[in-house]
Amino acid sequence: MKLPSILQRSPVWLVFFLIWFGTLWYLSSGPVQIHHGWKIPHMDKICHFGYFFGGSGLLSAFLYRKQFPNPDWTRILIIVIAVMVGTGALDEWHQSWVPERSGNDALDLTADLCGSLAGFLVFRRLHFLLRSE
Repeated sequence: MKLPSILQRSPVWLVFFLIWFGTLWYLSSGPVQIHHGWKIPHMDKICHFGYFFGGSGLLSAFLYRKQFPNPDWTRILIIVIAVMVGTGALDEWHQSWVPERSGNDALDLTADLCGSLAGFLVFRRLHFLLRSE
């Protein structure tokens, strides 16, 4: 699969990751939306997992393209987990200062970590989609 040339550049993936981070910060800056209707247990943990899954994939893509064609997957994993856990901890701390929000939730951070690890593993499995031919 041939990617558009713009997606073969590592800075593009860094920009996508920074947009992801900015969106996270924005979403964490306001009160939680109250939904009426069906209540899904632990939906917030599912959202944390999914959001960090996506962010981890973007960061993995950036690091992969930066090291292309010979990526060091162990190094990428360590960087991804460190950055994503740091981001999750910063997000939890940030939420603790926002009115009508609670922060410093260890289970949210655990969901962030699990989503980040899963995102890296899926990207690692599918990285061939970003190879330039």
